[in-house]
This record gives sequence, structure tokens and C-alpha cells, in this order.
Amino acid sequence: MKRFIKEFRDFIATGNVIELAVAVVLGAAVKSVIDKFMESVVNPLIGMILGKPNLDSLLTITRHKGQPDESVISFGAVLTQMINLVMVGLVLFLCVKAYNRMRKPKESAPPAPAGPTEVELLTEIRDSLRDR
Repeated sequence: MKRFIKEFRDFIATGNVIELAVAVVLGAAVKSVIDKFMESVVNPLIGMILGKPNLDSLLTITRHKGQPDESVISFGAVLTQMINLVMVGLVLFLCVKAYNRMRKPKESAPPAPAGPTEVELLTEIRDSLRDR
């Protein structure tokens, strides 16, 4: 049992689990910001252009309207959520790109390989002359 607890503690203490937990919390926060942006900026723009505040009622098909078995297919609602998805994806992409840029060490030119010193060259020349 002690071994199990130690393994579990080591698993939780690794960076991957903690990073995942932070990512989930940040993802929820980013989603709420994007939802507010959609509600306060994008939907009013759509309303100005199309006369409706969002695309939810734009492309709908209603069958048996006003009857108990009424069914509605709303392509506009799907389009609204697709726009929302693209916005969330764009923000997350920009966040990951900024994170990778901060995390990646700046590349510097590799040091030039050290050549033989003057004494070493003279020693080589002397040895090659001696061998002749």
C-alpha cells in the first residue's frame, strides 16, 4: 500500500498532471471570455448586418409547426457554435504559440571548433620533418 501511495504521489507531482490541471482551468476561463466576446461584439455585428442578433434562427426548418410533434432543424445554431469554436481555437493557438516562444531558448551560434594552437602546429611540423 505504501508503494502505491508513493507511486501515486510521484505521478501527481510530475509536471504533466499539474500542467493539465492548469490548462483545464485556463481553458474554462478562456471559453468564458470568448463567450462574452461573441455575445457582446460578434452577435451585435451579425445583428447589424442580418437584422438578427445571431445565426440561430437564420436557417431553420420546422416540421409540423404548432403541433405537439413539432420538430425544428436549426443550421444557424450550428453555424453560431462553429464561429465560437473557431474563435476559441484561434485564441488557444495564439496562447500556445506565445508559450512556445517564451519557453524555447534563444538559439546562439555554436562556438567555433577550437583549432590547434601555434605550438601544436609547430610540434607537428617538427615531428613530420624528423620522420623524413
